[in-house]
Amino acid sequence: IEVATKSGGAVEVPAGNVVMIRNDAEQAAYDKSLHPGLLHGWNGGANVGFSLARGNSQTSNLALAINAVHPTLNDKITVYLSSIDTQNELATPSTVANLITSGIRYDRNFGPKTFGFGAADFMSNALQDLDLRSVYTGGLGYHAIKSANTTLDFLAGLNFTHETYSNGPANTPVTVPPTYGSYGVIKRFAALTLGEELMHKAGKSTVITEKLYIYPDLSSGYSGQYRGEFDLGTVTKISSWLGWQNQFGDIYVSNPPMGTKDNDVIFTTGLNFSFTH
Repeated sequence: IEVATKSGGAVEVPAGNVVMIRNDAEQAAYDKSLHPGLLHGWNGGANVGFSLARGNSQTSNLALAINAVHPTLNDKITVYLSSIDTQNELATPSTVANLITSGIRYDRNFGPKTFGFGAADFMSNALQDLDLRSVYTGGLGYHAIKSANTTLDFLAGLNFTHETYSNGPANTPVTVPPTYGSYGVIKRFAALTLGEELMHKAGKSTVITEKLYIYPDLSSGYSGQYRGEFDLGTVTKISSWLGWQNQFGDIYVSNPPMGTKDNDVIFTTGLNFSFTH
């Protein structure tokens, strides 16, 4: 291949040494893709599932999840939101399930195998009387496997957790004019963050994701207590933008409020709408 240089005239290069040929416009687009602006370079998907029952039972269920990733050459931003809401609409309406989780994480590569991360995660769970759990984490990660079809990461760090529970009868009014509130519990403590995340492309159309996190409490008032989260999901492509998704989740708390269970298991299935911007 003959290459015209700016100053040295034409230079012959063996074809086997040429990896890529781009014109000016293609090169500019490639350079921009390495460092996309915050409003560009996003990809992800939205999962939607809905069910409705009428007759002897009157229930409705809506499951929604949104995941978006903004990767660049040296770092990555991940944003997620998931919600499941199941209502019993008989004569005495009640909440069967109401769980919302969301979060944002920033990863920065230090080398081919190591990276640092910072994250903020939030959760509410009506059946466990959890108004809001906020978890702020910083730590290090290791890419044990990083290939086109499989990635396996191990993460470890420290977090600060703030939990607000509301349960029990209303408090006796003590102000004038009287004000009422719910009996609540507020917890603040430091904890470890220990986790692993796996992504595997099975064939041409299916992606399997799995992650496991354990949060042992470090504060003296909560020593021996911990939380655990496990997620397993699949997305199978139907077309370039439409897929079928399945998601299984298990959330465990060693010290739930009195009268509530320590384990919540959730399974959802529905359609996945992928996007790229």
